[in-house]
Amino acid sequence: MSHDFLAEQTEAEGWKAERVLEWAAQQFGVRASIASSFGAEDVVLIDIATRIGAPFPVFTLDTDFLFPETYELIDKIEHRYGITVERLRAKLTPAEQATQLGEALWTRAPDQCCEIRKIEPLKDRLGSASAWITGIRREQSAIRAHARKLEWDAKFGLAKINPLADWTEGEVWAYIRSRAVPYNPLHDRSYPSIGCVHCTRAVLPDEDARAGRWSGFAKTECGLHLTRPANDLQD
Repeated sequence: MSHDFLAEQTEAEGWKAERVLEWAAQQFGVRASIASSFGAEDVVLIDIATRIGAPFPVFTLDTDFLFPETYELIDKIEHRYGITVERLRAKLTPAEQATQLGEALWTRAPDQCCEIRKIEPLKDRLGSASAWITGIRREQSAIRAHARKLEWDAKFGLAKINPLADWTEGEVWAYIRSRAVPYNPLHDRSYPSIGCVHCTRAVLPDEDARAGRWSGFAKTECGLHLTRPANDLQD
């Protein structure tokens, strides 16, 4: 990692999301992509990028098990912003996975299921990229609490850009409402974090926002964002 990147990493903590995305566009152009699960933060990123004229490709990890509401939202976003979302799929179809590893792998080995349907397709996609842009925020979980706006992702070997790292949930929803950004209606039904149908449930009023993911397992992340602490960047 260059000294310039380390200096900009510190400076970027004072930048607004628009400035972070402008920097990413200047540095990487279309070699930076928005990774979108089409949660509230992700639709905000797409809206900001479009508004400032940053033509980042957008991709999503289509596990073949997403909610119907998520697929409908992807179609709405494509129509609203005039983009085509790249849909990354696992090498194994759901039927092939069931034949090789047994039915309902997510009920027995959710980490392995995520590896097949999310991590491996992401690795393949990021292998040809210079940076990826995510919607993670520090207040989402303890694992994400140390995220910085500019990071070096040692796991995937490229820059990781988190323009909304310091945003609050309230700021995300204020932006969505102010600009009438399409969002997943499951958010209105107590689904703050939305993944696959089989591994996501609504949360109760007193539960953590990610309690609905992989309920019953000691797991709150699929593994995409499990990297070294953001301040440990001496590669």
